Amino acid sequence: MFSFYKKHNNKLYNKLTELSRNKFFYNDTKLSDNFQTRILLIFFHLSIILQISKKSNFKKKIQAIFDNIFHNIEYHLRELGHGDVSVNKNMKNLNKIFYDILYNVDQDLYDTEMLKKLLVKYFFSKDKFDDEKVMKLANYFQKFRDFCFDLDVNNMLNGSINFNYR
Repeated sequence: MFSFYKKHNNKLYNKLTELSRNKFFYNDTKLSDNFQTRILLIFFHLSIILQISKKSNFKKKIQAIFDNIFHNIEYHLRELGHGDVSVNKNMKNLNKIFYDILYNVDQDLYDTEMLKKLLVKYFFSKDKFDDEKVMKLANYFQKFRDFCFDLDVNNMLNGSINFNYR
């Protein structure tokens, strides 16, 4: 008769959303300021966090975080007015995109050329892209990765990430 929902901790999702709203992305690299771009930025940040924390003993927590983030994205799609069929289709596509990003980041977290190719694939037109903007974006994610390596994994997974790029 009554449904009881597991209470979610949205601190990491809120922090990832805050990071994806950094003016740097829209002013310096001229990314489109839309829902799709912000989701992709969340995916890139999250994949770096998951890559760093995968060697820790927080496997259940990491799965709960993954589920929570995708639950929030699904909720926002519904809030934007998408119906059940559209939400399911979008979530399936977003899941594929996330795993592609995660797989590529997992291959070599320090390979700048791989990162640039991945950024061009998701953020820039393959025919028309400014290498300087791609490099700025790659530098951002490399600095974010370096910043996260210095954090305690548990604190990072709880959303305690005070990364300021500049």
